[in-house]
Amino acid sequence: MVGYGADPVACVERIAERAVAVVAGNHEHGAVGLMPLQWFNPAAKAAALWTGARLDGDHSRYLRSLSLTTTLEEATLVHASPRNPGEWDYLISAEDGFEVFGDFQTRLCFVGHSHRPDLWSLGSSGPEHAGGLSRGDAVRLEDGRRYIINVGSVGQPRDRDPRAAYAIWDRDERTVNIRRVDYDQRRAAEKILAAGLPRVLADRLAHGV
Repeated sequence: MVGYGADPVACVERIAERAVAVVAGNHEHGAVGLMPLQWFNPAAKAAALWTGARLDGDHSRYLRSLSLTTTLEEATLVHASPRNPGEWDYLISAEDGFEVFGDFQTRLCFVGHSHRPDLWSLGSSGPEHAGGLSRGDAVRLEDGRRYIINVGSVGQPRDRDPRAAYAIWDRDERTVNIRRVDYDQRRAAEKILAAGLPRVLADRLAHGV
């Protein structure tokens, strides 16, 4: 929700109003002092400090109240990894994902953190790793298989596609679809610079890196 952009309060309020389930990520923890900022790179540290100074008591308390994992029906939600969520490990390689299937009990696990849509699956027909999902990719949830799905990032995708990324989980159709949406990247970058945040956070939006 927060950490890189120039509208942290609006993002917190919109999510709090609409979301059925929310988990905290490392930038939420960084902004409200729940993790040491020494683990952040200089740009992320500057953004966390700037963000924390703009959150009032109610917004800070809301972010502090979020758990690192939660379940929603047959899905586990976690920002980084279901294994030791507070260590903020990245799931990127095939091995990264396959190693943590024993760390959640549900059929599905939705993650983020790397900002790159991706998929891992285990079942009787063997392991599968998509190695990155693109716009329009539909994952059909098959009987007898379990899945870890990285939904990408709305605010700062890093798969060289600058459009906002998110996923639709259709429980009736038993599918997960990756969606990409164009937005006004220039305006978002201008607001980041006007706020005095590091230029790299503005420049990267146009390149999806």
